[in-house]
Amino acid sequence: MYDVLVVGGGAAGFYTSIHIAEKRPNTKIAILERGKDVLTKVKISGGGRCNVTHAEFNPADLSKNYPRGEKELLGPFHTYASGDTVGFFEERGVALKIEEDGRMFPVTNTSQTIIDCFLSEADRLGIQVKTLCSVTGIEQIKEEKEVIWKVAIGDGHMYCKKLMLASGSNPKIWKYVEGLGHTVVPPVPSLFTFNIKDKRIGDIPGVATHAEVRVLPKKNFGKNYLKSKFDASVLFSDGPLLITHWGMSGPAILKLSAWGARILEQYNYQFKIQVNWVPEYHQNGLLELFLKVKQVEKKTVLRTKVLDIPKRLWANLVQAAGIDDMTWPEVSKQHLTSLAEQLTAGIFQVNGKSTFKEEFVTAGGVDLKEINFKTYESKKLAGLYFAGEVINVDAITGGFNFQNAWTGGYIAAQAVVEDLNSNSQ
Repeated sequence: MYDVLVVGGGAAGFYTSIHIAEKRPNTKIAILERGKDVLTKVKISGGGRCNVTHAEFNPADLSKNYPRGEKELLGPFHTYASGDTVGFFEERGVALKIEEDGRMFPVTNTSQTIIDCFLSEADRLGIQVKTLCSVTGIEQIKEEKEVIWKVAIGDGHMYCKKLMLASGSNPKIWKYVEGLGHTVVPPVPSLFTFNIKDKRIGDIPGVATHAEVRVLPKKNFGKNYLKSKFDASVLFSDGPLLITHWGMSGPAILKLSAWGARILEQYNYQFKIQVNWVPEYHQNGLLELFLKVKQVEKKTVLRTKVLDIPKRLWANLVQAAGIDDMTWPEVSKQHLTSLAEQLTAGIFQVNGKSTFKEEFVTAGGVDLKEINFKTYESKKLAGLYFAGEVINVDAITGGFNFQNAWTGGYIAAQAVVEDLNSNSQ
């Protein structure tokens, strides 16, 4: 019999366990991990550096980075947010640094620092870590005075007073949760890059620039079309855009993929985007600029980059407008209109998606309406708690998904300790 069993040896599972054990020494806790290694997502996140959190310290602004969970996380972030995460690691000798875009990493620049911190804390606090320990069933047993959880592990069983599910996007665990009476929102991919084959970008991988991107809604999509705040007509994003060998990536694209996760899945990842490569201009304003340049410039349009965009991108868009070998005096207003359109409203066909690096994130999980966000306890079943990606919360890239795990783990830990203490009196 354990006081607490934690299903999932990832970020949320360790964070919860450490906080319970620290606040209530001698609590019997075991972390159950189905794989042979724990903290595998921590290891690969941020290109192996671990993007621990984000330097957004205002709870209201922090919550705006969650396409699913924005409203529900506002209260929890007032209790525990990025600043508290920084404090947790610094108290354990792990200094974090802020990069230009606000992402926070260990000063060592390696995720192993975070993994070592968690493993040494688990060891110090007497938390049992059991790998190759796959859960094959979950059952609640009601006794006279308390509720006990029976967790099937292969052919055997383990028992606990409190059960924490920090199992990430694990379909098996979601199935067991549904069996217990919870609703699970079907998972779809989030945080992905766009596959685009287009000669305007095909020969310039590695080129990056600030851009605005909009998903063009499909007309007559049919009765299954999702009408919500994520309607494709409002799917718009801006930020750094990176041209890759397979299409487009970078924060501008990743934000779109997160906010549009459900719509783009319904589109079967076949849709069009409109790109403005010079967000400081609209098409008519840019045309006016070109007409002024035409009056004074004699060289070819190709050699006169009059905008602050990468040279190779300018060359490709000039070529797409059909004026790559023409001089400014030779080009017509129609030509310049075409160039202004390529620069401010270029249409690109997306055919499929690719996972962003190793960071596979899903939208979906335990329905948020069925969770008490003051405790992260199930509203349906006493003694059952959730933290991390197992619930229907996901974020844009930048350390926000980990912050969801830290916040949920911390708050659940406080609630578990309070409950165990009140039951033991």
